[in-house]
Amino acid sequence: MPQAPAPAATQPQTQKQALTGADILVLALVQQGAEFVFAYPGGASMPLHQALRLHREKIRTILPRHEQGGGFAAQGVSRTSESVGVCMATSGPGATNLVTAIADAKMDSIPLIAVTGQVAQAVIGSDAFQETPIVEICRGITKHHYMITAEDWRNPEDVQAALREIPRIVKEAFYVAKTGRPGPVLIDFPRNIQISVLEGEIDFDPPMHLPGYHPERKHVANEQVKQVIAAIKRSKKPILYVGGGVINSNAAEELTAFAKKSNIPVTMTVMGLGSFPGDDPQSLHMLGMHGTVYSNYAINEADLLLAFGVRFDDRVTGKLDEFAKHGKIVHVDIDPSEMHKNKEAHIPIVADVKVFLEKLNAAFTDADKPQIDEWWQQINAWRDKFPLKYNDAGDFILQQYAIDELCRQTKALNPYVAVGVGQHQMWAAQFYKFNKPKHWLSSSGLGTMGFGLPAAMGAQAAHPGELCIDIDGDGSILMNIQELATLKCEKLPVKVLLLNNQHLGMVVQWEDRFMSGKRAHTYLGPIDHPEWLGEGKGDHYAETYPNFVEIARGFGLQAKQVRSKAEYPKALAEMLASEGPYLLDVLCPYQEHVLPMIPGGKTVRDIITE
Repeated sequence: MPQAPAPAATQPQTQKQALTGADILVLALVQQGAEFVFAYPGGASMPLHQALRLHREKIRTILPRHEQGGGFAAQGVSRTSESVGVCMATSGPGATNLVTAIADAKMDSIPLIAVTGQVAQAVIGSDAFQETPIVEICRGITKHHYMITAEDWRNPEDVQAALREIPRIVKEAFYVAKTGRPGPVLIDFPRNIQISVLEGEIDFDPPMHLPGYHPERKHVANEQVKQVIAAIKRSKKPILYVGGGVINSNAAEELTAFAKKSNIPVTMTVMGLGSFPGDDPQSLHMLGMHGTVYSNYAINEADLLLAFGVRFDDRVTGKLDEFAKHGKIVHVDIDPSEMHKNKEAHIPIVADVKVFLEKLNAAFTDADKPQIDEWWQQINAWRDKFPLKYNDAGDFILQQYAIDELCRQTKALNPYVAVGVGQHQMWAAQFYKFNKPKHWLSSSGLGTMGFGLPAAMGAQAAHPGELCIDIDGDGSILMNIQELATLKCEKLPVKVLLLNNQHLGMVVQWEDRFMSGKRAHTYLGPIDHPEWLGEGKGDHYAETYPNFVEIARGFGLQAKQVRSKAEYPKALAEMLASEGPYLLDVLCPYQEHVLPMIPGGKTVRDIITE
């Protein structure tokens, strides 16, 4: 993984002017390369916001309309660039509103710096107004955490020592977040230290002190590489199973080079999309619960599983005992705790995937290529028999079609695409083909509804000249819809494709499949609203609730609703051509299911295709 950012050229390493603790923290963020902070103020973080105002030429503060939105926006920066996203909140409810975004980053191995204001040390532990023990709350969902305190807050010398520690803490936080297996780091900052004034000079690039943390790239032994090559050469049915670790280690180029050299088929987890070109003939696309039939069949029949940067998640494996049971498993991952955690590996290699692939590519020759013509014939037969497809619904707009058309109109622009969580998320993973890494933003491990809009917002801030799209569902977007105000006020031209079926679609699908179609609070309209129909394909609504077009316009966005398939391509093109943020409300049938589907805990033999 990349090492800690170099000090910014314009930032002095020592500072002589009078600085508060809040000033020091903000300048330390700048020193580590932070360009943005998504920050919502409150009583315990007001000094930090005054410092951000003072240093606004060095770092841009974006005011989200909810702390969770700020946390996901910071992830949008981290997921699409080499920078580490930063979010900030006050103490108490502000801090706890960040918890979901922090947990989300931990599950998906996303680097994130979360700064929280805290009540003054004098009242910590007294249940003071807006006090929460946020370090304890987040202990299990952070990679590391800090609380900036003076040993004795009454002693001026101890306070000065605490102030001088701030640059080291911030430097370490960025280093820990980005290196090894990435993850979120929390910095809790009591108000008394924020407002204290430094006496004398301070070093903004101090040495770090992390005696127990050794994320240096681990050496890959030549013997390990030889073992893997020997296994590949002997295999008749190999498959590459790649995940988010390939993207986190910036190894997509090396992975693609190896796949081309070896001619081995590639399948990706939802976190791994973009690590190999989605429209390449070697791509079997996504595997797992809603992956392609042919990728799941191939995994089931493979005699060699090259698992790179994956964690054998249950949404991929289904019933563990039956997953890839015929094959030898090579597992490469930077985190030793992942080895044998869910699935026993025959050749476990604890290493950065990029380092391993560099050595593998250097050693791999044409003579090592496996003879797999018959394997490809079998895979292509499955692909022909079970393609990803959707029905013709006449003039109704199916969600799959809407995403397919979006892909056709935007693929050449290589946009950043964020999604909420639900059916639309899985359809986007199936029908939008990503050819580059870090252009797909999905809450994959935690599955957080409300992720898509603020994540796209963060990506747009990090890539101001690029097309950033949020594909969302009506249930998911409502959880952070207030961020439409941020798009308008901060001039972030995110395009929102809202696939509106008036239901919690994924839960409805499970109700249909496993609960005899009995609805239990999955219809999102008013209970006395007679317009939604429970029978028949393609049923629509005379009215929709809420009126997303009016909501979006109320926030100052351009917005339009479309119900007709014949009108959809033009409406989509109009949205994409608009200069500012835009919401296109697309009314879709609620009866559609995401297929294929392997029920939870089942095997590929139980796959549902109809």
